[in-house]
Amino acid sequence: MHLFSKRKQSMPTRACIYYKPFTIAFAICSFAAGTLSAAQANTIDPPHVGEPQGELTLRKAYSYALVNSPRLAGYAIDIRIAEAETLQSGLLPNPELEVEAEEFGGSDETSGFDNAESTVLLSQLLELGGKRKHRVKTAKLSEDVSRFAYEQARMLLLTEVSKAFISVLAAQEQLELLQKNAKLASEALDGAKTRVESGEASPLEQLKAQSVLASEEISARQAERKLDAARRQLAELYGSDDPKFSHVSGKLRQSIQLPTQLSLKQTLERHPEMLRWAALLEQHRQVVALEESKAIPDLTVGVGLKHFNGDDNLSGVVQFSVPLPLFDRNQGNIRKAREELGKAHENSRAIRINALVALTSTHRKLEFLRDEVENIERNLLSSSQSVQEKTWRAYQEGKASYLEVIDAQRMFAEARIRHTETLVEYNKAFFELEALAGRPLSEINSNENNEYEKF
Repeated sequence: MHLFSKRKQSMPTRACIYYKPFTIAFAICSFAAGTLSAAQANTIDPPHVGEPQGELTLRKAYSYALVNSPRLAGYAIDIRIAEAETLQSGLLPNPELEVEAEEFGGSDETSGFDNAESTVLLSQLLELGGKRKHRVKTAKLSEDVSRFAYEQARMLLLTEVSKAFISVLAAQEQLELLQKNAKLASEALDGAKTRVESGEASPLEQLKAQSVLASEEISARQAERKLDAARRQLAELYGSDDPKFSHVSGKLRQSIQLPTQLSLKQTLERHPEMLRWAALLEQHRQVVALEESKAIPDLTVGVGLKHFNGDDNLSGVVQFSVPLPLFDRNQGNIRKAREELGKAHENSRAIRINALVALTSTHRKLEFLRDEVENIERNLLSSSQSVQEKTWRAYQEGKASYLEVIDAQRMFAEARIRHTETLVEYNKAFFELEALAGRPLSEINSNENNEYEKF
């Protein structure tokens, strides 16, 4: 199914007779709070043209990117070029009209035109050996290659959009956290001033509070610059150099089923890159057949009339011509085509092996990151938050120093930042795995009931 079922795609959808056409529904990936999931495939937003305004969700980002990104324009042109080549390859050779006059302009009886002879001949080249058939098949396979290349490019674009969206979402959360830390540091500085003025603390505590506030404000400004860079990177993917959206909306976690490695490998055959290579191999086979057919000489047949001025008579003319393949039987081109077929076959094997390795390694990376996130949530986040809360209460009761409060706040902030960074890394690996699988992971059947957290 097309990403936008209500939109008429500009890309032709003719199916190759050797392959089933594969249209990536990659944008149907799981995300929370207004973002796209497999169950929402039929309610996806229509295409958007121009600049997104206000809140931006992941599925809106997909829509803007697919419509506005300049990266896909060249692939659509390649498809139209291949279609034009298919049209040209199926055209028959033009017939030739030949007019000949003789027996005039000489001496004696041939001095004038009284005894001239004129011939009008219409000839047609007949291609033998199935040259036209193989030429058309080769061109049509070129169309399939271009279509699968378009699907691959579209899928990679959506992967980049997903990863860029996650970066913006995480940058927003980190900025919010650091701004909150700066606010707490400001409140702590006010409290330290009060304690110093009342004689309950030394001026050193106020200096430490001022230093912490300055550090937190610097971190917040750095986070603002990081967010701005992430927003611009996302905007570039839908063809803009100045993002107009106010913020992105989504969550970094949602439950979804993790397919097994076996299930992922079974989907590889329908991946657009694998289909592109299958079409390329078939195209090379047709090229071999085409070059072999060129070894069979073509026949030129001509028919016409010959007029004799001397007695004003007409006679029919039939002409046949065929080259004799004594020396050139297209041996070199045939050998070249066969070698190129062998090379394409080896390249296809290498691509497949690389894809399988990438699937396995990315799947394992996801499992490792899943465990790491769960460990951070179960141990680091909960303990550091508890330490911060207890230290702050103890400080308010005069049982803890301000230095201990600072350490507790930093510990909790670092734990949250590490948690967010791990979630970002996990999400990016998740979208990379979807790109390697060529379809949403939620659509891939799993033989194991292995539920995990999609962040």
